[in-house]
Amino acid sequence: MRSGLAVTAALCAVAALPGTATADPGDLPAYATAEDAEAVKGDESSAAGPTLKPGVYTDTVAPGQKKYYSVPLDDTSNAWISAVALPEPGSKVAYGDGINVALKAPDGTTCGQSDADFGADGTARPIADYARRMIEPDGNCQERRVYHFSVERESEPTSDPSPWPVEIRFMQEPGLKGTTSTTPPETGETPSPPGPPTGEPKAIEGGTGFNDAAGMDEGNWRDRLRPGETRFYRVPLDWGQQLFVGLEFGTAKAKDDAYLGDAFRVDVYNPARGHISGQGVGYQASEPAEISLAGPPIDFANRYDSSARIGNAGFAGWYYIAVHAHEGLTDTVDGTVPMVLRTSVEGGVEPGPDYDGNAVEAGFGVTDEDREAAARGQSAAEAGSSGVMRTVAWAGIGSGTVLLLGLGLWTVLARRAGSRP
Repeated sequence: MRSGLAVTAALCAVAALPGTATADPGDLPAYATAEDAEAVKGDESSAAGPTLKPGVYTDTVAPGQKKYYSVPLDDTSNAWISAVALPEPGSKVAYGDGINVALKAPDGTTCGQSDADFGADGTARPIADYARRMIEPDGNCQERRVYHFSVERESEPTSDPSPWPVEIRFMQEPGLKGTTSTTPPETGETPSPPGPPTGEPKAIEGGTGFNDAAGMDEGNWRDRLRPGETRFYRVPLDWGQQLFVGLEFGTAKAKDDAYLGDAFRVDVYNPARGHISGQGVGYQASEPAEISLAGPPIDFANRYDSSARIGNAGFAGWYYIAVHAHEGLTDTVDGTVPMVLRTSVEGGVEPGPDYDGNAVEAGFGVTDEDREAAARGQSAAEAGSSGVMRTVAWAGIGSGTVLLLGLGLWTVLARRAGSRP
């Protein structure tokens, strides 16, 4: 009886696990922050910032505000700290609005910094990038001590002054056993994409952000975008593998068949949410539009390249694709725009670096379970739910087997007892 109750309770727990939410018509879904995110309040002084440990945090940042956080680091591992700015969909933003992130030593030495803005399209959407501290010969910030991570918001006076929610993620990558080359591999010219994947497109629903991004492997995937919406997808890439993505935005029912420049925007991020590349395309409802992106082969030494496209492709793990539809499409498109994502992964899996620790647990690596989730189009939560369901199924089989064996033994004993004189 206890076994049956345990299985029932587990099944109820599985049913309660979150999946990819479907928004009501006309409403854009909010960015799904990490379930285990901790709310913090960054300080305006570097001397008083709250302490961050590896994990996910939430905060807000107002126009012109700069917030600090304290980050204790050792002298052996690499640190990657990202910030995702989350303006309200449809809110007014300008070309140069965005965030600057930096990691610095107490003496002001810069360990790493970057910035993210909305660019030419000027439409509100999640934007992200990271600051980092790498262990490397003659590098800055190599000592074990407390460093300071900052997030600063830039906004034009005419932009929406509402505070932006910010999601901060601190990832700690194990150091290496011994040394490795700090010379980036020669990549040459951007290779031509392979032929398009075969097979009919499979239905998929992109997530609202990094945490609920829908998994994809090689193949054709079909989704739809509403004006002002951003959808996220993720592809597992192992060492030596190379990602090619083609996106086709199909014709749609038109309110007005006017051409809109920067109608769609596609951005690619690495496992630590560092921005790799982005591209936009114009669109009118009566004509399809297309974007093609190609990444370099994943190599640890890529991180020593000065360009974002190569330098941020230095990890094995989940790579993210964010696809945004400009809010201005509301005036030209009646409803949603159909979209096909065509993904190809080239190159065989190569041996990775000799980490002095478990890189996969830290978020840098690819497992068989990751590949299965990608093949099914699953988000992280859905993949976890499938794993729990499999465990429950095996537990149920095990409990049933024990019950049947017990009943069988009871029957044999009863027959023997009945045959005694």
